Amino acid sequence: MIDLKQLRENPESFQACLRLRGEFDLSPVLKLDQHQRELEAKRSQLQARSNEVGKQVGQKIQSGISPQDPEIQALRDEGNQVKAQLSELEPQERELKAQIEEILLTIPNLPSETTPIGKTEDENVEVSRWGDEYLPTNPNILPHWEIGEKLGILNFERSTKVAQSRFVSLIGAGAALERSLIQFMLETQIAAGYTEILPPILVNTQSLTASGQLPKFAEESFKCDRDDLWLTPTAEVPITNFYRDEIIAAEDLPIYHCAYTPCFRREAGSYGRDTRGLIRLHQFNKVELFKFVQPETSFEELETLRTDAEAILQALKLPYRVLTLCTGDLGFSSTKTYDLEVWLPSAGKYREISSCSNCTDFQGRRGNIRFKEAGKKGTQFVHTLNGSGLAVGRTMAAILENYQQPDGTVRIPEVLQPYLRREVL
Repeated sequence: MIDLKQLRENPESFQACLRLRGEFDLSPVLKLDQHQRELEAKRSQLQARSNEVGKQVGQKIQSGISPQDPEIQALRDEGNQVKAQLSELEPQERELKAQIEEILLTIPNLPSETTPIGKTEDENVEVSRWGDEYLPTNPNILPHWEIGEKLGILNFERSTKVAQSRFVSLIGAGAALERSLIQFMLETQIAAGYTEILPPILVNTQSLTASGQLPKFAEESFKCDRDDLWLTPTAEVPITNFYRDEIIAAEDLPIYHCAYTPCFRREAGSYGRDTRGLIRLHQFNKVELFKFVQPETSFEELETLRTDAEAILQALKLPYRVLTLCTGDLGFSSTKTYDLEVWLPSAGKYREISSCSNCTDFQGRRGNIRFKEAGKKGTQFVHTLNGSGLAVGRTMAAILENYQQPDGTVRIPEVLQPYLRREVL
C-alpha cells in the first residue's frame, strides 16, 4: 500500500509515477482524504469545546453555583448539542476512512527509478544471458508433454478425469524428478542462508490482502466458500504474513526464508495460451525465496536474491536470460522486478521460470510489519522481497526438452543424479 501522507504531500509526483504503470486516477482518493481531514478537524474542535464545557460546568459547581442554575443548564444543553454533533460525525469519518482504505488497496506500488519505462512486455529490457554452451544440438526435440507421455512419467488425460483440464499427474520417475528438484532447490537455498518454512497452504483473506493478491486478483484465486480460506497462489502469501502486525528488532534483520508449497491459480487471464504441458497449470509446485530487510539495503538484496535464483538454473546447466520488467509489465506489489526466462527448445524461445521482486514497504505497510532500532523512538516498515527459486514444473519442462537425447531418452542433470540414483529417464 502506498503512503497516504506522502501521496497527500506529493500528488503530482505520485500521479506521474502511476501513469507509467497505466491509468490510475488519484483524484477520488485525494478528494475523500480532504473531506475526511475536514471532518477530523471539525471533530477535534467539537471535542475541544465539549471538554471546555464540561470543565466550565465543574468549575461553576465548585464555586458554589447550584447545578440547577440556568447558566449551568445552558452549558449542559450546549454540551449535549456538541455530543450529538460528534455522534453524527464519527460514523461519517469511519465511512470515509473505509472508502479511502478500499481505494488505496487497489493502487499498485510505484516503480523504482531504475525500472525501464514501457507499456507492454515487449519493452522489457534484457540484462544478460547464460548457458549458450548448453543449448541443445538435437534437431528433433519433442515438446516436454509429448516426451513425458512417451516416457510414461506425465499423464494429463487421467488428471482431467480426476479434476479438470490443466492438471497433471506425475508417475514413477516423473514424480521422483519433481520431488528431487524440490529437495535440491531447498537444500541449495538453505546452504545460501535461507531458513526453511513449511507454511499453511490455506490462507485467509487478510493474508491475501496484506501480500497484495486481494482485491486485485480475486478472480485468479480458488476460495473455500464455507470458510474465510483460500488456496495459496504462492508461498509469498503465508511467508509475508508470518510476521504480520509484528515489530521486529532491527538487529534481527535481514530475515531470509525459503518455502516449498503447492500453488493454485485459475489462470483466468491466459486466454487459451499454454493449454498443453506444464507451463500454465491450475496446481503447480514452487520453491519461494523471501526476504525481510531494512529499507537502505533492499535494492542490494534484490541483486543477491536474483543471484540465488540463478544459481539453481546454473547448477542444472539450463540456458536462460534475465530481463528487467518495464513499468507497464510490473507486478502489482513490485517496484522493480527481474524475470528469469529458461530456454524451451521446442518453442524456440525463452519462458519465464522466476520473478524476483523488490516490494519496498508496500507489503510491510499493508501487513503492518515494522522494525525498531534499539535506543530509538518509533518504528519503520520493513521492505520485503520475493522470488521463485524456482517454479518446479517449468524446471521439469526445461529439463525434459534441453536434456532430450536423439534416442528418445532424457538425460538427468548431474546435480540431480544422486537424488534419483539414475542417469537417464
